[in-house]
Amino acid sequence: MDTLSYKTVSANKATITKEWVVVDATDMVLGRLASKVAKLLRGKYKPHFTPHVDCGDYVIVLNAEKVKLTGSKQTDKTYIRHTGYPGGQRKQTVQEVLTKYPERVVERAVKGMLPKNRLGRRIYKNLHVVVGAEHNHKAQKPKVIDLNTIK
Repeated sequence: MDTLSYKTVSANKATITKEWVVVDATDMVLGRLASKVAKLLRGKYKPHFTPHVDCGDYVIVLNAEKVKLTGSKQTDKTYIRHTGYPGGQRKQTVQEVLTKYPERVVERAVKGMLPKNRLGRRIYKNLHVVVGAEHNHKAQKPKVIDLNTIK
């Protein structure tokens, strides 16, 4: 019996193939969108997924301002940040953030679903969130993916 055929193949920088993918966020629930985008960024849908390697795709999310939130999250959910100064804690509701910076809501949801280490920070740089239907990555020839068809 040939034992070489049973060796586990780990992906590395030389063997992975990264693609550009476009996702439309129009009328999608924020959490479901973010979890699928995080899986695409991580590379979990690929057959040669390796946990310690950045083997995911580059993802462009269009129409970030048209994302949906269920229930009363528009007014009840708050984002907390700190300026770094004493007494510098600031709170904003999702509705306030969506009106001023709609792309940050999607970015923050996806970032929370990525690993909290060096690899997660590297993978996060592969995400490009755009307000509106136009993006400036046409030279990469991204393919359009419908997130409702993938699990």
